[in-house]
Amino acid sequence: MIGVAAAIINQRNGSIDAAFVPGTSGDEEPGGTASDDPEGFVRAQGPIELQFPRDHGPHPDYQTEWWYYTGNLKASDGNHFGYQLTFFRRALIPEETLSERRSEWTTNQVYMAHFALTDAQAGDFYNFERFSRGALELAGAQALPYQVWLHDWQVEQLDERVYQLQAEQDVVSILLKLTDVKGPILHGIHGYSQKGPQPGSASHYISQTRLETSGEVTINGQEYAVSGTSWMDHEFSTSALSGDQVGWDWFSIQVKDEKGSQEGALELMVFQIRKADGSIDPYSSGTIIYPDGTTRTLHSREFEITSTDSWRSPRTGATYPAQWLIIVPAEELRLEIEPYLADQELNVSFDYWEGAVKIHGTWGGQTVAGSGYVELTGYTESIAEEF
Repeated sequence: MIGVAAAIINQRNGSIDAAFVPGTSGDEEPGGTASDDPEGFVRAQGPIELQFPRDHGPHPDYQTEWWYYTGNLKASDGNHFGYQLTFFRRALIPEETLSERRSEWTTNQVYMAHFALTDAQAGDFYNFERFSRGALELAGAQALPYQVWLHDWQVEQLDERVYQLQAEQDVVSILLKLTDVKGPILHGIHGYSQKGPQPGSASHYISQTRLETSGEVTINGQEYAVSGTSWMDHEFSTSALSGDQVGWDWFSIQVKDEKGSQEGALELMVFQIRKADGSIDPYSSGTIIYPDGTTRTLHSREFEITSTDSWRSPRTGATYPAQWLIIVPAEELRLEIEPYLADQELNVSFDYWEGAVKIHGTWGGQTVAGSGYVELTGYTESIAEEF
């Protein structure tokens, strides 16, 4: 959903800006060379024409962009794995202000990636972070053919609606084939997703909500053949949460009816933005994706998210919600959500919780079940003015 790239990169600006921006040596003080002021960047201020595959690629006129891949996989022995591979692009200065480059190493683009793996049976959670400049093909994104990468972590298109995803770090690796069975899903108003009342406090938001997945997960030399379902979120924007918005709870949900067929495959994306006074911002919203790929936008008044349990991190001391009940009355949709593993907190440059969850409930009186992912930010500290 909203992503944590800007908050993380902003916190690190003092140490990385000069090393990446054209016209600086990397040893100089940044001195405001790269600014968080969005002047000069395009803002999301209304719907735009989105075309695919073109708009799966990068949008450098916007300051911030990310590609989120998450998924739930099952091995033949019944073990459950969750994975996250996310790529973030952050422009330090607008393209139009670039001066003549003194070196092929200089760039105005910073890339960051997170890789996480949940081993539900062993109770283990692995998480990693990388940074790189968008130069010399160390990191980048392109539309034709679609590819996004940071070093050897990458997603690339193999065929129409078919992608390969791979990442390896320390003792874990994933190599997965993803097939999009529903096509691009546009959230909000034709992909325009408003996050607050200020002009430009919005993003262009695209998802692939049902990516049938197969491949291998390897842990400590043990290889598991796996299959399951993945989800991709792609957003680009030039905006910031308002000062009283401290964080968000985001849910990607994939369920099927008891027959387990595509005719009963439903997806739901909802997010709620939390304010400093504990209330939920009315700009929270969601999307229902029906089995045939049609959608319905949900306004904050049309769904309820209730936390039914909590978990306290032994590392950060943050207390996160740990079980949820989501109700969409008009759809007769009631879902109970529980993490596969309580501790799925990423301790990277910015602490946040993002993890695999199991889901069961009812839709229109029929039993449904499945899996999903939840992202929780702003529980260790406010992210106001960072995104």
